[in-house]
Amino acid sequence: MAEKIAVIGSGSWGTTLAILQARAEREVWLWTRSAEEAETLNSRRENSRFLPGVALPDALHISADAAEVLRDAALVLLVAPSQHMRANVQALRDHFPQSALLLSCAKGLELATMKRMTTVIREELPPEMAARVGALSGPNIAREIVSGLPASTVVAMDDHALAEQAQHLLNTPEFRVYTQHDLVGVEMCGALKNIIAIGAGAADQLAVGDNAKATYLTRGLAEITRLGTAAGASPLTFAGLAGLGDLLCTCNSVHSRNHHVGVELAKGRSLDEIRDSMTQIAEGVYTIKAARELAAQHHVELPITDLLYAVLYEGRSAQGMVRELMTRNLKHELAGLDS
Repeated sequence: MAEKIAVIGSGSWGTTLAILQARAEREVWLWTRSAEEAETLNSRRENSRFLPGVALPDALHISADAAEVLRDAALVLLVAPSQHMRANVQALRDHFPQSALLLSCAKGLELATMKRMTTVIREELPPEMAARVGALSGPNIAREIVSGLPASTVVAMDDHALAEQAQHLLNTPEFRVYTQHDLVGVEMCGALKNIIAIGAGAADQLAVGDNAKATYLTRGLAEITRLGTAAGASPLTFAGLAGLGDLLCTCNSVHSRNHHVGVELAKGRSLDEIRDSMTQIAEGVYTIKAARELAAQHHVELPITDLLYAVLYEGRSAQGMVRELMTRNLKHELAGLDS
């Protein structure tokens, strides 16, 4: 009998992961916040709010009963937004099997504490479960994956043997799973690339050209690598799927929420207007605040992040960003990276 996978969170990514694993003929349970939502999904067999037009497999179990969803689960995928991760774990922790592997699938930092998601999760669990907590991150656009297009991802855990267990539980012919031991790096990549994606959306809307876009992405990668390594990550991780792979994907995809925010900012819309028009959360809007605090703590320069913050929260024009970045003081390309 297949080992049970529990997915916590019925947004687009949580539902996609549940569908993907159910299609692979695994026992999958999807947890919703309300019995009403569970009843709607069960009766319609479609998540019309987040994945309209995509049928939910008959084999996918959907319930708002946490005990039922989590009972005997071998793997728990936590797909809550970053700012709600702690509250979700607090609400569900009494139902987590002690033998289960728990993977954060959120790409952000907790704003109040600047902490990574696995740190947040571990703080809310018994110490003996800490080693069983990891992260899943990579170039993963939900709409493409649920459509059956091939993709890859990374499972990062401190214990490599446990990471391999999660790898084998999740891998499918369409969804190739790699393992990583640099948990800090994989999480920092996933969180910080969302900031850069906002600027990429603005760059596309402003039609700055391929040369400028390539420059922006490369300098953006250098910027998040500086902060990530200061926080304890390996620089090599930023060249992998969770780093460069996810950065390229998120900064170029029309399906990316953070890219969408940048496009709309460049059209002259305010952040409040953009958020009100979206049905899902763009994590970079919140992560940018935590990133600036972390940078101040570690004395890391973040020129792109600082300018994007000014556009998001201080009324600065997106159009002026290009000139400001192009007229900064001249320096060595690897400044801050070659020490």
